[in-house]
Amino acid sequence: MRITQRAVTLTSLDGLNTNLAALGRLQQQLTSGKLISKPSDSPVGVNRSMQTRADQEATAQFSRNIADARSWLDSTDSTLQQMLDVTRRVRNLAVQGSNDGAMSATSREALATETAQLRESLLGMANTTLAGRPLFGGITTGQFAYDDAGTFTGVVGPDVERRVSPTESVRIDINGPEAFGPAGADLFAVVNQIVVDLEANPDALGASLDALDGLMNTMMSAIADVGARANRIDREEAINADQILGLETRLAQVEDIDLPYTIMKLQMQQTSYEAALQATAKAITPTLMDYLR
Repeated sequence: MRITQRAVTLTSLDGLNTNLAALGRLQQQLTSGKLISKPSDSPVGVNRSMQTRADQEATAQFSRNIADARSWLDSTDSTLQQMLDVTRRVRNLAVQGSNDGAMSATSREALATETAQLRESLLGMANTTLAGRPLFGGITTGQFAYDDAGTFTGVVGPDVERRVSPTESVRIDINGPEAFGPAGADLFAVVNQIVVDLEANPDALGASLDALDGLMNTMMSAIADVGARANRIDREEAINADQILGLETRLAQVEDIDLPYTIMKLQMQQTSYEAALQATAKAITPTLMDYLR
């Protein structure tokens, strides 16, 4: 088989171009720090990268949901704790007022006045809002869970939940009747009755105290329920943080270069290219005819 000078030249130039392209790819990878700059670099790698990024977006959304759930539950827990403290003060006042032998009418009137103010405070806390929504209003779109008379104006409906993982959702709300008792026998009605009893019928305070004790137990149960949900949120937050770290590692394995290895490979490719240049220069040495053209 006859090999012409032209064939040698074309083969040598083709080899040079291949070496130069490989050198360019390595330089681009080293500059960007990424293995993949376009889909043709690694179709399989691009597919894995897209899947990992989709998982990252979902995990980031779960993180936002967890933060929102934590904020809602923390606010609910804090408000319930404060209301329980106020309710305990109401109970203490009612116990004082029930002692007929030691209380004058004027003293009971003072206790009734303070209890009425505490009721107003309870109503204000029951209308606590977060992001424009009342904590105890259920699914209402209004601004308040209770009106000035202590009537529930929220809407009891489906639970308000936040999805915190691909398979798990956590309820974040608790409506007024669940936390403070049913209409007509709720916390505000009972406290109002205590005010009336202090003023006009101290003998009836015993029944009101029993009702108040039951409502305090309801509030403590609500606090325990909220605390249990908060613990679930803590666990899911830890799991989600681990998933975020794992996805970042997986994405780096697919997209990021191994810096020491890439530098070494670039140096080897550059040496190979320089050697190819020298070999090509010897293989296609100019002849006298090249100077006569």
